[in-house]
Amino acid sequence: MINRQLLRLGRRIAIGGAGALVIAAGVAMLVLPGPGAVTIVLGLGILGLEFKRPRVWLARMKAKGSELRTRFRKPRSQPGDGR
Repeated sequence: MINRQLLRLGRRIAIGGAGALVIAAGVAMLVLPGPGAVTIVLGLGILGLEFKRPRVWLARMKAKGSELRTRFRKPRSQPGDGR
């Protein structure tokens, strides 16, 4: 039983460390060249494997992304259509 708990703790520490490292790299890429926002989302996905709060944040980001996509995909009238 202790062995199983130790493995669970080790898994949580490994996932937490990897997710934090990827998010830190994403934050650095916001000012450096690179896909910062995508890397931050990837880090939240990694953290979401083990922790609940990053899954909630990721769901909110997905909802906002879908909202923005539908807002910008609305058909626009083209110049010259009203001739």
